[in-house]
Parts: sequence; structure tokens; C-alpha cells
Amino acid sequence: MLNLSVVLDSAARLHPDRAAVVCGEQVYSYAELNRRARQVAELVRARGVRPGDRVVLICPNLPEFPVVYYGLLKAGVVVVPLNPLLKERELEFVFGDSGAVMVFAWEGTEHLPVLENARRAAVAAGVREVVALSGLAELLAPRPGEADSEPTGAEDPAVIIYTSGTTGTPKGAALSHVSLLLNARMKDLLIPRHEHDVALVALPLYHIFGQTSVLNGNVHTGGTLVLLPRFEPGTALDLLVEHRVTLFAGVPSMFQAFLQADPKGVRLRKAAETIRLITSGGAPLPVAVFERVKELSGLQIQQGYGLSETSPTVTFCPWDEPLRPASVGKPVWGVDIQVVDRAGTRVPAGTVGEIVVRGHCVMLGYFNRPEATAEAIRDGWFHTGDLGRFDEDGWLYVVDRVKDLILRGGYNVYPAEVEQVLLHHPAVAMTAVVGQPHERLGQEVVAYVVPRIGHRIDVGELSAFARERLAEYKYPRHIIVQSELPLTATGKVHKRALS
Repeated sequence: MLNLSVVLDSAARLHPDRAAVVCGEQVYSYAELNRRARQVAELVRARGVRPGDRVVLICPNLPEFPVVYYGLLKAGVVVVPLNPLLKERELEFVFGDSGAVMVFAWEGTEHLPVLENARRAAVAAGVREVVALSGLAELLAPRPGEADSEPTGAEDPAVIIYTSGTTGTPKGAALSHVSLLLNARMKDLLIPRHEHDVALVALPLYHIFGQTSVLNGNVHTGGTLVLLPRFEPGTALDLLVEHRVTLFAGVPSMFQAFLQADPKGVRLRKAAETIRLITSGGAPLPVAVFERVKELSGLQIQQGYGLSETSPTVTFCPWDEPLRPASVGKPVWGVDIQVVDRAGTRVPAGTVGEIVVRGHCVMLGYFNRPEATAEAIRDGWFHTGDLGRFDEDGWLYVVDRVKDLILRGGYNVYPAEVEQVLLHHPAVAMTAVVGQPHERLGQEVVAYVVPRIGHRIDVGELSAFARERLAEYKYPRHIIVQSELPLTATGKVHKRALS
């Protein structure tokens, strides 16, 4: 038997009175969190949900998320966490594709009727029951919360993470109990153990980065989780200081937002008094952002790399080696990584190719998609769709997404490289570079830029700045100034909305 919920059982046994979850005035100890999770397990069993059934959880970063998440795991149920921003049509697709038998849904707001959308989608998809999280306490109250966890197998699916669908229909990556448990325990292998970590949870818990690296990783070590339901940089900075946070994980756009909200680094320096590790993932971190955060606060952002299909962590910067700001680190324990050409042949250090991964972290497959699974996992290697290279010392550098590559006049242009250059300009806060169709060249390089607060961007001057630092075929011929860039729910720039 192996069940991912063992991380909560262990923490509740070792630290029963320690605060597990903090959200505003709401605080759950580990004992209380574990009891409520057991009540959820008893509830779904009583409603006829069986081990292996799929149950959807739609909830932002609120205490109800870990309560229901671990409760479903204890019942042997496969959790399908979804973004509350999904529309009724999108929910209906996932409900039907996953074969969900039950849904737990947050109430939502006047302008975001999550529960209402979920109920309509459930009727259309044939889901048996929708449980409103606002009424969860009443449903749990009569249940003792003493039942044991279901004896699931190590290779049984625990969670299905649906991909964003930016390149087509969303696919559900099925992740096993053992893959997720080993990823949660990775924290012990990557950084020195701390008696009591406090982590600010700004990453959405329905996404694999926040769910594994922050939630499961910190529950495994008995840390306290300070939940931020919706990321807002000023609020996040205040919480870092107020709760004396020791760990923070984010995506690059969050760190860029910190620099915009705190341009002189006053709160960042205060937060740095207690933070022992600050990490970035989800997309390559611009070197200019790394340098600016370090200059203002002394904090050095350590990068990692992973995907929904890899549970997620596959690389991390070694704790005991000097950081290489442009690198995402080295492969973690139990994971093999190669960089290969189009024929699947391994290429030498310094050569760009596709990153492929194998090891305990790789998904079981895309749920009910054998053809898509066979395309993604070949000869035991998961093909990430990311371009990268190794240096001579075995550090990995993610160059870009294969699908983001711009082919201009027969030359490869990597958007991330152009973005790195533009972000070194003192007036640029954020940027996204995309390829747009061109009749003669195939594609043209276009940059969308957001000015720093108090700065104005001179397009001609910025174009000259880029041209001085990039080859003739690389620099953006069109620069478009915007007040903001469209972001996905996980904080990445939504390039499809720009191209």
C-alpha cells in the first residue's frame, strides 16, 4: 500500500498542534486538517464513490482545498483539480473526459459563478453530484473523522492534471501516488531540513507546481502554509513580512510584479531577513529579473524545471554550488535527462535540442488517450516539447518551447533570448516576444513590452538597443507597448493571446 495522503498522516502524528494552514483569520492545526480530511473520505464513501473513481475539485487557495484534496486521496479517489476560471463549456469537457462522478466546487463570486457553472456542466456531462464547498462544514459535522486511508497501490493514479490546452484539446496527465510522493519528498534531498518552515502559497494549488512543490512538499516536512487566494504583489509582499516566511516559490511574472510594486526593494529586504529559499519555475527566469532581485534584497532566486507530466520537478539548482542565473540546475535524484535532435539522437553539451526525461516522475500517461501517450512517451522517454542545452558541467539551460520557436527567413529565433535582452533595458518591466506571419520571411519577430512604473518607452530607442545586442535576423521589427500582458491562471504570459 502507498497513498500520497501519508504525508498528512505523518505530519499530524509528529506535529498535531502546529499550524498547518493559515488563511486570513482561519487557522487549521495538522490534527484538525487531518481530521477534516478523514471526514471528507467518509463523506464520499457514504455517497457511493469508490476507489479509482474520479472526483473534481474546483477551488482557489483556500483551506477547503487541502481538506478535500487529502480527503479524496484517503478514499482512494483520483483527484481532478481544476481552475475556477474555467467556463461552463470547458468544465463540461473535463467532467466528461475524466468520467467524473462527483464535483466539489467553490461558490465563486458575482462575476465568477463557479458553482453555478459547475452545476450546469455536471448535468450536461452526467455527473452524479455537485457539493458546494460553502456547505461542506455541515456535511462533515456528523462524521467522526477516524477512518483509515484506502490501501492504494504505488502505481495507482492519484491525481489527473489537465494541460492548459493552448495547443489543442486539454489532456489529463495521470500521476501516480509514488511519483507525487517522491516529488514531495524531493524537498529533503534538495535543501537542508529546517525545523519549521513557513511557506507563502501564491501559486495556485490546482496547478502541479503549487500542489507538489509547495503543498505536498511542505506538508511532508510539517511546514505552515500561508494561503493567498489570489496573487496580488503588494499583498504577497506584506504576507512575506507579516508571517516571517522562510520559503517562497513563484513564476517569473510574480517576481516581475514584485519589482513593479516595490521598486526600491523596501519590503523585499525586510522579507529577506527570514526567507531561506526563493525559487522560480514554470518558465525561464530572465537574468535581468534575477539580478534586480539580488541587487535590491540580497536574495538569489534558485530555478527548477518541470512539467505537469513529470509531477513536476526534474531539475533544481544544487544548494551547495554557486548559482548560474540562466540555468535551471541539474537533474534531481532518480531522473535522467537528455537533449536530443529530431531523430532522437543525443546531442553534445552546448548543442540545442529537445529535452527528454525518464524516471519515477513521469506520468502514467494521458487519461484515456493511448495515442497521445504513445506520441509523448517513446522508448521510455517523455518528450517535453522544450528546447534546451547542457553545459560541460551538466547544468541544464531551457532555451524555449519548440512551439514558440520563430523561423524567420530560414533562421531560428528563440523568443526567450530576445526577451532577456529587452529586459535589460531600464524602462522595460515585462515583455513577450512572438512570431507573426510574414509573406516573404515566413515569420516576423514582434515584441510586446510593458514599461516600468515611472518610465516611458521610446520604441525607436528600444529597437536600437535590441539591434545593438542581437544578430540582424533576431531583433524585433515591431515593438508594441502595452500597460499589461495577458497571463494564464498560473501566471505565465499567454502568448497565444498575442500571436
